[in-house]
This record gives sequence, C-alpha cells and structure tokens, in this order.
Amino acid sequence: MPVACAREGATCSRLSSSDPQLVSVGRVGKPHGLNGAFFVEQASEDPERFRVGVVLQVNGAPVTIVESKRSAGRPVIRLDREVERGAELEIPRSELPPLPTDTYYAFELVGLAVEEEGGRELGHVRDVVSGVANDVLELESGLALPMVEDCISLVDLERARIVVRTGFAEPA
Repeated sequence: MPVACAREGATCSRLSSSDPQLVSVGRVGKPHGLNGAFFVEQASEDPERFRVGVVLQVNGAPVTIVESKRSAGRPVIRLDREVERGAELEIPRSELPPLPTDTYYAFELVGLAVEEEGGRELGHVRDVVSGVANDVLELESGLALPMVEDCISLVDLERARIVVRTGFAEPA
C-alpha cells in the first residue's frame, strides 16, 4: 500500500484558515512587471489552475485571472483587481480532483490522531511536509514519521486516525 500526499501545490494542499471549504492553490508573491502581475508562490502544480479566465477566491471574494504566463518556470498572473501581497489564492474544496487509493490531501491528514499498532497514542498530525524522498507527518509532540508503507499501516479518515507500525516512535 503506497501512501502519498497529493501535490495540489508546491506543498501539499492546505485548507484555508478562514473557510474550511476553500483550499489554497498558491499565494500572491512578488510583483512581475508594472501592470499588476505577480509571481504565484507555493503554486499548484496543475497548470490549469492559473489559466486566463479561471476564478479564484481571495479573502472570500472572487477574482478572475486576466493574464497568465510563466517566468523562470514559475506562474505569473494578473487578476481583475488588486490584491495584497501574501494573500492566499483559493478554490472550493469541491473543485479538487479525486485521488487514487491511498493518496490524501494534506488537509485531510492534519489533526488526525496517530497511534501505534497496539493502541499507544503518539499524538496528532500538526503538518505534512515534503521530505527529500517522501512526505513526513509532523506531530504536535515533535515526532516526525515518514509517509511510507513500512511506517503507515492505516489511514482511516472516517475514524480520524492514522495507525503506524511499531518501531517508528521512541519506546514508551
């Protein structure tokens, strides 16, 4: 069972801090040129997210992409109105594509309880970060667990828990 985190953005997709039904697909970065265009930071890897005509949400209000290109391999867009640097570019969660089995968006894992086989509680997922070879679950306790089949035995979204095999956490 391969376990993976889907890459909607440069980091795994994050739920919006203001509305749990919105998902961040990037952030307004530094300006590019003089006409209001900007680099998209932490951009979705889906090139369709930033094409002309796409409607995004910024601070709960819709904005439309009116210009789109790439510079130095990164998306550069201009919106139909000015937005502040650092603002999240979001889409409704319902617009995310379905994922293959055993693949999850990061926001689905953040907050889940993590326990070892046998029931020992290890904590809750604070974040999912990109590692060199695989994604890593960071628990609020500071424990970091690799998202690999050898470590993760079960991801149960319905019961809000992740079960890991023994040997990946310090003995109790």
